[in-house]
Amino acid sequence: MLDTNLLDILCCPETRGRLKLVDDATLASLNQAIAVGSLQNAAGEKISEKLEEALVTEDGQRLYPVREGIPVLLSDEAIILPSRA
Repeated sequence: MLDTNLLDILCCPETRGRLKLVDDATLASLNQAIAVGSLQNAAGEKISEKLEEALVTEDGQRLYPVREGIPVLLSDEAIILPSRA
């Protein structure tokens, strides 16, 4: 689990907005997409590694993986999420 003090100082490299831990339902949905091979990152690379934890922007449009407890805050590694209407 990500340290809450660290979470307080992290921001999205694109928008500079705050990040929060993604909810379990979204994480499960993304892992299903990974399992069937239909999820790509912002660079267009297929994601094959299951997400254990992730950070999402406040607007819910960009998600950053957390690997081995380390947030991967690289724009190309982000997963662009569909807009929620």
